[in-house]
Amino acid sequence: MSETMMASVYHEKKTITIEEKFLPELQEGWALIKVEYSGICGTDLNIYGGGHPRAKGPLVMGHEFTGSIEKHPTLSKGTLVTVRPILSCGACEACQTGNTHVCEKLRLIGIDRDGAMAQYVTAPVDEIIPLPLGISTKIGALVEPFAVTVHAVRESSFKPGDDVIVFGAGPIGLCMAITLKLLGARKITIYEVQPYRSSIAKSLGFNVKNPMDECGDNNSSRYETAHIVYDCAAHPSVASMLVDVTKVKGEIVLVGTYKNPTPIDLQNITFKEITLRGTRVYTKRDFDIAIDMLTKEFPFEKIITHVVPLKKLQDGFQTLLKGDAIKILVDLNMN
Repeated sequence: MSETMMASVYHEKKTITIEEKFLPELQEGWALIKVEYSGICGTDLNIYGGGHPRAKGPLVMGHEFTGSIEKHPTLSKGTLVTVRPILSCGACEACQTGNTHVCEKLRLIGIDRDGAMAQYVTAPVDEIIPLPLGISTKIGALVEPFAVTVHAVRESSFKPGDDVIVFGAGPIGLCMAITLKLLGARKITIYEVQPYRSSIAKSLGFNVKNPMDECGDNNSSRYETAHIVYDCAAHPSVASMLVDVTKVKGEIVLVGTYKNPTPIDLQNITFKEITLRGTRVYTKRDFDIAIDMLTKEFPFEKIITHVVPLKKLQDGFQTLLKGDAIKILVDLNMN
């Protein structure tokens, strides 16, 4: 094995270079993984645009990925794995009560330290999860975003047979809708304004509506409503609609992360006795459920609209910024 690798390096706003680097140093309790596929997500776009408060260059991004074991204390070389990319302190109240995913000092691989948009990455042994034979290396790269949506469903009051609304048909919105479908939702309505995303959602069999068409005259009574509403868009225009589309005694679940404080109709949350719940990343159990879900019969590959080699990573970011893609995977074996 070569002691060097090719890696993408984020330096500053909209500046990524492909460089030869030494393999990451392998510390005690960590393992070395040869990366197969690494996904670009909304957080990576935020870093690329210079808007992430913690991520600083030089940095190798990438926290949703599949790879094969190169060096591990117990797993055989070549074992296909994914990684829960969180790094918890282990000492704060959240960690001590078993909630490491909301650690007071939570950090992530690919954000706070080098990640998987490189040929090799290291990860804590305890966060490495072998993948079953039923999952391909490509589909395995979707485990992390599906773990986000599994966590959101498990934190909500959802039960099979419920009608739900999902805001946003981006990667997380589509993973959310698919998760709800596979867990037994009766009716799923997706609100999305972007035509390309809407077309992909429709191709997956979902009922998609443009909220601007639904309520062009600001008459909120024209909205379709549901008892549980999942906000995967995290956009101020969506925040202003959430209460309107939620039924009395319903629930709003925040899945996407708002970048800034955003107004929401707290008065009508009170009047309608709505539950407002935030969710953040995932637990190990969420990963296990997501992996099991991805072995089921469903055209998950439709979410993956583009695959690019590492040398074309910057082009991948530009494609996402134009809105012409859903999930772009970086193939670390493609020339």
